[in-house]
Amino acid sequence: MKERETLGSRLGFILLSAGCAIGLGNVWRFPYITGQYGGAIFVLIYLAFLVLLGLPIIVMEFAVGRAAKASLPLALKKLSPPGTIWHWYGPFAIVGNYLLMMFYSVITGWLLAYCYYAIKGQFVDFTTAEQTSQFFGEFLSSPSELTFWMILAVVIGFGVCSLGVRKGVEGITKYMMLLLLIMMGVLAVNSICLNGGAEGLKFYLVPNMDNLLKAGVGNVLVAAMGQAFFSLSVGIGSMAIFGSYMAKERSLTGESIYVVVLDTLVAIISGLIIFPACFAYGVNPGAGPSLLFITLPSIFAKMPCGMVWCCVFFLFMAFAALSTLIAVFENIIGLNIDVFKIKRSKAVLINMPLIMLLSIPCVLGFNEWAGFKPFGEGSCVLDLEDFLVSNVLLPFGALLIVCFCTMRMGWGWSKFIEEADQGNGVRFPKWLHWYCTIFPPIIILIIFLKGIIDKVKVFF
Repeated sequence: MKERETLGSRLGFILLSAGCAIGLGNVWRFPYITGQYGGAIFVLIYLAFLVLLGLPIIVMEFAVGRAAKASLPLALKKLSPPGTIWHWYGPFAIVGNYLLMMFYSVITGWLLAYCYYAIKGQFVDFTTAEQTSQFFGEFLSSPSELTFWMILAVVIGFGVCSLGVRKGVEGITKYMMLLLLIMMGVLAVNSICLNGGAEGLKFYLVPNMDNLLKAGVGNVLVAAMGQAFFSLSVGIGSMAIFGSYMAKERSLTGESIYVVVLDTLVAIISGLIIFPACFAYGVNPGAGPSLLFITLPSIFAKMPCGMVWCCVFFLFMAFAALSTLIAVFENIIGLNIDVFKIKRSKAVLINMPLIMLLSIPCVLGFNEWAGFKPFGEGSCVLDLEDFLVSNVLLPFGALLIVCFCTMRMGWGWSKFIEEADQGNGVRFPKWLHWYCTIFPPIIILIIFLKGIIDKVKVFF
């Protein structure tokens, strides 16, 4: 049997894993969720849940992948005790990756398009949200244009993956991530220096209990738990695949800390870019999903050298989206190689047109199929796909991984600790067994049930 590919460096593993976690959840969702739920006080609660919930789970998923040297479906089968049914989740993990890419490829295409339009100077005269809103509406109404940009995103993603783990996925993503961090630093410095931006920094960095009470303590806690959990992309094997490429020289807890810190750093810097700019130009930072595609282009148009900053911003956004796209495509390819025993080149040739085809419903959901509203007025195909991934498969998969690593009838705590602690670096605290057995599953169930209840409410 051909030996499994491995990553070429420790830095490559950290940047690649962080690149999978870093995506629209960090640079798009985090700022507007923070704006909606109280600013700095939300950030503090989010950071607490990231450590308490996200870090243990990401170590567990890395451990499962590295121990089995396989993607999640095959890893569960290899590591499960005889007669157990843990591996039954395997097909759902595969479906989760495809579902995620069915809408993530489309949104990545939007960002590539906006990057192109920004460089072209399309937004120079768009000084009001009404102008950018009209442009975005016309953009979504064209299925041919959306399809073109989606196909371009898919071709770029699979093109990188076709080069292999070291030359393609690791080599290109590593430099893309470094450029992303540089661009973020430049954008953050520009925003912080804007006249009137100090109030935005105060809102973002100075906790205010009044904001917590105004947003509702329960709402803030659940939103912070959800953001901390989903920002790390655990539950459908995206981290397990990179664990399977990792050597045994370093302990997984230490490497996971680096991944979580880098992921969090990107989210925090995103806030430093957006909040000072919003307050400097009198824009509501909790404007919701429209903040990126409708509000921000009009803000850049008002800035000195605004179109330069607009180009850099959307290039950075495109890099953030592509880093996740490439990482999940690699997981899909790894799944195909492990499950169907085919070569990388064949996996790419099969899955590239398949993802394009599967993404068409999301494209049509904004125009030809706009009448399909799965969750009532204002919803579309994308909302259904996002719900199935974010509120069903991700939390269910994470719950399964936690139980698999902590329960005797699963892989078990002792085997998990043995794998996690192999190599040099930080050790996973063994005494946390009771905590990991109780706290993460309860939090995941809360997130899962709240997501279901919120969607069911629209029908009553």
